Amino acid sequence: MKIQEMLEEANLKGIQIDEEAFNEYMVLLLEWNEKMNLTSITEPEEIIEKHFYDCLLPIFSNPIKGKVIDVGSGAGFPGLVFAIVKPDVQITLLEPRNKRCTFLKEVVHQLGLKNVEIVNERAEDYGKIHREIFDISIARAVAPLNILAELCVPFVKIGGLFISMKGTQWQEEYEEAKYAFKELGCGKIKVVEEKLPSGASRSILSFPKIKETPIKYPRAYGQIKKKPL
Repeated sequence: MKIQEMLEEANLKGIQIDEEAFNEYMVLLLEWNEKMNLTSITEPEEIIEKHFYDCLLPIFSNPIKGKVIDVGSGAGFPGLVFAIVKPDVQITLLEPRNKRCTFLKEVVHQLGLKNVEIVNERAEDYGKIHREIFDISIARAVAPLNILAELCVPFVKIGGLFISMKGTQWQEEYEEAKYAFKELGCGKIKVVEEKLPSGASRSILSFPKIKETPIKYPRAYGQIKKKPL
């Protein structure tokens, strides 16, 4: 996918894209990828499709507004993409690996993004204090849903959304996570199926927060992993 194609697709959805910002982001991603493992995708057209365009898909189907936390941000997907496209939205990039936070800070500095906060902490620790203050919590390729739910849902305020970006094989994960979502305060799942230009399928799962998460969640990560809800 060429960047002009991404711009055209976004325009059809009423979204304006800063081409220069995405070009600079890609240059930085490739430069830093030589020093640390940020992505296995290194062809520019694949980066545009499988990272940048892929991270636009939740914006196409959900109201991204207010305060958003990207849990396990990695190289900034989808949080930095959101920050570029939605300058009026406050984005928190939560990333436990210090080296990746250094990269995120460099991108934010070079692109002059004013709506981004970078937090170098684990989700289960940050979530104990920063509870139910975000309009949206989102995660991309971080963990199975029964683990991800406990890490992400406590951040979301009542009336907000937890969004999970998955491939096509999400149904089995969801069946194992149904109790977790109910216990943590989420309502009925909404699923939007999308396709990348190459034909690869994506599933955008969103869960409305309808009641408070019990104070005992999130638990320590060892407990979450050993005994998922």
